[in-house]
Amino acid sequence: MTLKELRCLLAIVDAELNVSAAAQVLHATQPSLSRLLKLLEEELGFQLFVRHGRSLAEVTPAGHEVIRIARRIVGDVANIRAYAANVRGGNSGDLLLAMPQIYARHVLPSVLSELVRRYPRLNVHIQTTAEGESLERQMLGSGDMILVSTAGDGVPPGHAIPLFTWKRVVLVPQTHPFAHLDRALTLPELASEALVTYEASRRRDSSLRRALEQAGLEARFACSAQDAGLIKAYVRAGLGIGLVGELAVEDEDCETFAVLECDPALPECVAWALLPPGAVIRDCALQLIQLLAPQLDPQQIRQVLEDGKRPLWPDPRPWRGGATGPAGSGAHAHRRPLPRAMSPGAYLG
Repeated sequence: MTLKELRCLLAIVDAELNVSAAAQVLHATQPSLSRLLKLLEEELGFQLFVRHGRSLAEVTPAGHEVIRIARRIVGDVANIRAYAANVRGGNSGDLLLAMPQIYARHVLPSVLSELVRRYPRLNVHIQTTAEGESLERQMLGSGDMILVSTAGDGVPPGHAIPLFTWKRVVLVPQTHPFAHLDRALTLPELASEALVTYEASRRRDSSLRRALEQAGLEARFACSAQDAGLIKAYVRAGLGIGLVGELAVEDEDCETFAVLECDPALPECVAWALLPPGAVIRDCALQLIQLLAPQLDPQQIRQVLEDGKRPLWPDPRPWRGGATGPAGSGAHAHRRPLPRAMSPGAYLG
């Protein structure tokens, strides 16, 4: 029995028994995972899954117990490696991160640049996902950290560390009647237009739909996408007005769009770092959290992981944009003025 076989087993379970999806997560092939699973079952002498044809239908009772023990073994091995790396001051190895595309594309580049400067032999792996998609089961068994978003007072389960807050803004073409507003767009105005926004906003329990319903309004969706770049493209094509995170607004966008604040009834979002329960946090992962949220005390983070208690974290800072991310995290960090309507061709710094 090998760790590779146990990791294969856990990947299959976390991918909801989809061997192809598990193979993608492990950067392996489906036949190789099927072969490892077969070897493991042959050594154990019983099946871990009930099969329907070639598909895995459900976990057997004995399989549940093996999976529970396998998670502990794989987690303990990861903790030993993390502890050893911290003791020897190692600056190499893999750092496994999962996050929505808005963070991977608009938040992490400058932050990771600084992290890799401090740990030049670090090998960072990033798995992107749709905004609002749950990654806890998939990644917390094998990854170092997940970045997720919540709106309003929502708090993710587990070891969730608040990093920074951000707002949603509205993108309209410079020729749109809203382009010359000198105030935030109201909820009735937002509901009066066809919306182009994230897939997660279509969900019945999304903060957007809840805010509109509380005001007696209903969203009208023209199109949705997982990536802010696609949303911008669809707004340029005339499908509707865009609703995106302020993180995704780049300087050149302000030459194409008027960028408007949203009604305060639409709650702010919070970026969180989720850490595996019972894990030994590596120094490089702790450094990444500090780069994203300088207000946090690294010793408090370690203590939380050790005793498992939910702490009273400092209030997360608003996102600032700029060269190195959140306010105070770099010499060039600055607050990009939350956008008001600009005249055609105007530049928003």
